[in-house]
Amino acid sequence: MTTLDRDETRTPDGVRATGAGRALPLRAAVPMAVAAGVALLLAFPPYGLWPLAPVGVALLAAAAHRRRLRAGAGLGFLTGVALFAPLLEWTNLHTGYLPWTLLSLLQAGYLALLGAATAWVSPLVDRHRWSWPAVTGLLWVGQEALRDRTPFGGFPWGRLAFSQDSSPLLPLARLGGAPLVSFAVALAGGLLLAAAWRRWPGRDVRRWAPVALLGAVLLAVTGGALLVPTGVAGGGRTVTVAVVQGNVPRLGLDFNAQRQAVLNNHVEATIELAAQVTAGTAVRPDLVVWPENSSDIDPLRNAAAGQRISAAADAIGAPILVGAVLLGPGEGEVRNAGILWQPGTGADLDQLYVKRHPVPFAEYVPLREVARMVSSQVDRIRNDFVAGTTPGVVRAGPAVLGDVICFEVAYDGLVRDTVDGGAQLLVVQTNNATFDVAEARQQLAMVRLRAVEHGRGALMASTVGVSGFVTPDGRVSGATGFNTRAVVLREMVLADGRTPASRAGVWPEVALVGLAVAALVGAAVPRRARRREVDPDG
Repeated sequence: MTTLDRDETRTPDGVRATGAGRALPLRAAVPMAVAAGVALLLAFPPYGLWPLAPVGVALLAAAAHRRRLRAGAGLGFLTGVALFAPLLEWTNLHTGYLPWTLLSLLQAGYLALLGAATAWVSPLVDRHRWSWPAVTGLLWVGQEALRDRTPFGGFPWGRLAFSQDSSPLLPLARLGGAPLVSFAVALAGGLLLAAAWRRWPGRDVRRWAPVALLGAVLLAVTGGALLVPTGVAGGGRTVTVAVVQGNVPRLGLDFNAQRQAVLNNHVEATIELAAQVTAGTAVRPDLVVWPENSSDIDPLRNAAAGQRISAAADAIGAPILVGAVLLGPGEGEVRNAGILWQPGTGADLDQLYVKRHPVPFAEYVPLREVARMVSSQVDRIRNDFVAGTTPGVVRAGPAVLGDVICFEVAYDGLVRDTVDGGAQLLVVQTNNATFDVAEARQQLAMVRLRAVEHGRGALMASTVGVSGFVTPDGRVSGATGFNTRAVVLREMVLADGRTPASRAGVWPEVALVGLAVAALVGAAVPRRARRREVDPDG
């Protein structure tokens, strides 16, 4: 018998002594924890097996149930490594193994906290079995809320909600955003667990009633989500938008050494579209969107770059939202920006969005001296990106755009702020040249959720793919291939209204996290009761 096995038979909760049941054997719990991570991984793009997300939730909850806190944390960590190491593998393609390893371990640490929390609430859900599914859902939302914000602004990749882009639960985003979708997924996992944990009934039909009730609740959650109406939140006017995916000479960090070629690719693709418009084979767009890093040469300071962009805008006869790297404001500082370029007049400095959430250790280096002691690779980031201070609301003439750049689409508040500012169409400018198609498809799944959440059409414009358009009910059209040049046009419906999720803002998440804290606090009472049962004199 291992040390952990002995710990479980002598748990301070007194599970064995009171006859309330025991934790699963460790020899079963360890592979279950790993299987939980694998199931969660397969729920995300590019695999897209979304029904496995509740299964993964149930497996981890079962493995950690009735454990000591350290054992629950260890099992949660195993799940986290099995999920995040392969999910974030794209981070090591061009930057080496160290950033990937550190990021994966950091994210796994949050699932370790979830495993410990699951173990902590075990006496509570044993005493009130009906609460098990809800408590499971609340703990997942709490874990995600913490992971989305810490450290250095957090990293929301791998939220349960982002695995549900093709799921019947996706419409719930319109009511409560990503937190409500995550809660529903974890609630479904808790329902599966509560049904499977029971000793299977014999011939007594009455003993099947709780299992049948849990199954009915699971069906009700799924069916209820399907009844949520999706679509455009008010409005109805349409605009024609062109997404230009110019491609890069080669993938990887070296794309940055080919800045002029990348800019030329986007200019030439736009001029080719203009020729098709003149020939009558394409519709003239009202707006053109270029991706992040389409001009890594500052067009506000480099006259030649500005002239090239102006030539494209003049040829197409429509404003272009350009993804540009701008120098300054200080020495060794740059900005990742979306800037509107008008035909005839050039850059519209009043319609300029600067990325509000630069990526730590990728676009800037916090605590550089300390980070350098871990790896000298941090010095490859010579200039720190400076964060913008205002939401990405860009008034592009025919439409008001809600612009977010790359990973910002994963952050609830950054997208919501653009809708609060009047955005009628959501735009995600991104550069996937340093990653791979798996990362691009994971990002597109987030765009789908945002479109449903705010009842707005959305698009993703990438240098290399995947680019595409998303309708307010989450359907994708015009998706491009990866590492290829493409131009896609679509007519998009503009939205002026607000969904329940847009109006509620952060409050659904606040309420769910508050209930999670209440569950953790409430579990202290039955834990003390069990200790007294085991050791009345203690």
